[in-house]
Amino acid sequence: AGNSSSVPQKKFHVLVGVSGSVAALKLPLLITELLKIPGLEVKVVTTERAKHFYNAQEIPVTLYDDEDEWQLWKGRSDPVLHIELRRWADLMVVAPLDANTLAKIANGICDNLLTCVIRAWDLSKPLLFCPAMNTAMWEHPITAQQVEQLKGFGYTEIPCVVKKLVCGDEGQ
Repeated sequence: AGNSSSVPQKKFHVLVGVSGSVAALKLPLLITELLKIPGLEVKVVTTERAKHFYNAQEIPVTLYDDEDEWQLWKGRSDPVLHIELRRWADLMVVAPLDANTLAKIANGICDNLLTCVIRAWDLSKPLLFCPAMNTAMWEHPITAQQVEQLKGFGYTEIPCVVKKLVCGDEGQ
């Protein structure tokens, strides 16, 4: 920050993954706040189900989905989007991480662009995940096992908060 050199500084690349939790409605706010940080460049990878909760026109950065993965690659020498994104990113934040995507990642399933990026993730780079699901889903015993599995991969959990949920329940 204090460098007065005229040499342009490399931007820090943050890849945001968003999955189909109702918390995805906060994606526009998350991106707006990230873009306030000087030197950050942000891109988003979304699941199809996450699109239900936000308006893509409110996302002022490049937004990738499953269709982009298949449109980009036409032949052997073409780039593979999930590999290009993992190379581009310095940090990945998966927010929100719904129960379905948590289970997929914990079990090595990579059937969409987001899970493919995560499966190909360079483990020397940080990956933060923010679980977001109904309290009953959060409290199911399999959830704790799956969160521990992700932590075992070296990923960092951003813990849930206690609040009134969109469904009206109160809890994590």
